[in-house]
Amino acid sequence: MKSFDRRQQLLAAAVAALAGVATLAPVAHAQDMTDTSSTSPAGRRAAREKAKQAEQAAATKGSTAAPTAARYPNATRKDPQAKASAKGAKRLQSLVELYNGKKDAEVRAAADAIIADASATPYEKAFAAQLAAQGAIGAQDYDAALKYIGTAVDADILDNDQHFTLMLQRAQLQVQAKDYNGALASAQRFLDDTKSNDPAALAVKGNALYRLNRYAEAADVLTPAVAAQPDRDDLKQLLADSLRRSGKADEAIRIAEQSAAGNPGDKRAQFNLAQNYIQTKQYDKAVATLERMRQSGQLTDETDYRQLFSLYANMEGKEKETIAVINEGLSKGVLKPDYNVYLSLAQSYYYSDQVEKAIENYNKAGPLGKDGTAYYNLAVLLKNEQRIPEAKAAAQKALDKGLKNSADAKKILATPSK
Repeated sequence: MKSFDRRQQLLAAAVAALAGVATLAPVAHAQDMTDTSSTSPAGRRAAREKAKQAEQAAATKGSTAAPTAARYPNATRKDPQAKASAKGAKRLQSLVELYNGKKDAEVRAAADAIIADASATPYEKAFAAQLAAQGAIGAQDYDAALKYIGTAVDADILDNDQHFTLMLQRAQLQVQAKDYNGALASAQRFLDDTKSNDPAALAVKGNALYRLNRYAEAADVLTPAVAAQPDRDDLKQLLADSLRRSGKADEAIRIAEQSAAGNPGDKRAQFNLAQNYIQTKQYDKAVATLERMRQSGQLTDETDYRQLFSLYANMEGKEKETIAVINEGLSKGVLKPDYNVYLSLAQSYYYSDQVEKAIENYNKAGPLGKDGTAYYNLAVLLKNEQRIPEAKAAAQKALDKGLKNSADAKKILATPSK
């Protein structure tokens, strides 16, 4: 499935400080992606801009941020209402300024110093850890990000908005790290503790279940996630494949068709539809979908061309199309010549009465085969063309390379020369 490269907008909410230092307003929580790398420049800019606004609001002496609605109003966890010391508040303020300045390496270094400082309060360490996690994400160091998030969450001292947002981010990063059991546990804990049906958390949970081959469960979870996020075509595709793999092919195709129709330029949506048709043996529709992709230039990978020419090669009367797709892929350098390519060309040329080209491609396929099948087919062709000496030579090559049933090749060798 697709990798969703969108940085979650997560930054510190509230440096509650002593000595008259104001509270920073929380950054708005952006919609999360199912399998996020959290590295989108746009997302990072948005987070920094929000933090900058909060910093400016805090600069006014004695000011306080306007109260905001709790993001997780039904959470069972009691908000700790923890604060920083006067000294710690200044250090955290400096940390926020470094983050706003896009100085991710310095953010991590400063955060590490706070985390290692025995005089820092648990709140200050947790706050620093959450910012360090975002710096690590900026550097695409996801292992470090997960460790920082673990430090912040395990401290259990940040306010609910920060605590649960980090918990969800951990689940997302665990999916990216292919720790699907961990992601599933994190997402489920988030849902249990917040008493919510957050669609982003459902998306992560559904994705993790899918990766664990628990397709029926994934479909059950992804259905409400898709309903809550109708524009998430990546989720629709994941749901369709989950339904198909759990035996609900008709429903899967309906969703896949909707997604493909609404996104004609989305290669993934189109290819997913083709796969659904193939799995339900609707080969004509699969070919039509892949052919539309070919005409619009969406066949860009070797797998794409192999899928299409293999379908054509197994359909009666599609020799011309098989040849066209293979030669196009070869000419573009996308399709690499190998045994199956040459064998499909040879057979298609033969059945379209292009004997010399068939012979040429059988000769190319022969040395690449695991056994002598291609050479034996060539020998049969040459015998039918009454080119007996050449047929015998090909039959001998077939025997030399190995055949499960050598009797037919020996019969060709025994054919009287004319």
